[in-house]
Amino acid sequence: MPRPEPGRRHDYAGPSRMTGSGIAGSRKSHSLALGTDEVHVWRVVLDLLAWREEDFRRILAEDEQARADRFWFQRDRTRFIVGRGILRTMLSRYTGRKPAHLRFSYGVHGKPFLREAAGEETIHFNLSHSQEMALFTFTRARRVGIDVERVRPGLCDDQGPLTFFSPLEAATLLALPPSARRRAFFRCWTRKESYLKARGEGLSLPLDQFDVSLASGEPAALLATRGDPREASRWSLQELDLGPDYVATLAIEGNSWRLKCFGWPGRGSYPITSPQLSSAGRA
Repeated sequence: MPRPEPGRRHDYAGPSRMTGSGIAGSRKSHSLALGTDEVHVWRVVLDLLAWREEDFRRILAEDEQARADRFWFQRDRTRFIVGRGILRTMLSRYTGRKPAHLRFSYGVHGKPFLREAAGEETIHFNLSHSQEMALFTFTRARRVGIDVERVRPGLCDDQGPLTFFSPLEAATLLALPPSARRRAFFRCWTRKESYLKARGEGLSLPLDQFDVSLASGEPAALLATRGDPREASRWSLQELDLGPDYVATLAIEGNSWRLKCFGWPGRGSYPITSPQLSSAGRA
């Protein structure tokens, strides 16, 4: 969580509110600047861009198209195509390369990364979606992970899912009043998932091997890790405010960064405003 430095102005005043940006609503290509100390997050409502499914499908690689075709329901297929198409479009604007020419490789646990052209700076990225809501994040100098979940009943109505959490997290969750427990559950889940995604390890690192904060009003943080006590100090967690229906967390490697949040609404009623500087990272 960003912490103010003495004598330095910060624009951060709570969870980063995802606001809109007018630069992505048209078909015309725009280049995007990404500073080495910046972390960009894009909020996209996938269903508002379903009308561009065929356009996006044409820029996907064969393996992405094949993966899309394996979805049983059309809605899920469309969301996947739109999501991958947006990822390619965003990376194209950061790199200057054509969306269809971008090539991905995958880590041991499935995390995608961009194959760089000669002399090209590294771009780290990650994406997550829950139903129609998607988040994309991009950096140049650090690993990054993001996770978004729609708040829904059922998952935390009994103690079964708590077996995935650490003893500290489970005890903290059970100590909360029932009215606060559901959102805290998803807060804990997204904080753990974003960290695992940033490291590129998936669930190969057991969820009970590290602790995150989860109580309401408590800053997002990686509290402790088993095996390497210094690991927690190497990472920052940032809660993102998407309103009452979603919980989202960003995990960033390092402690000196600036977060900028944007929106890509496509067609629809989502407001389009100028990009907003949402926060400055801790130093």
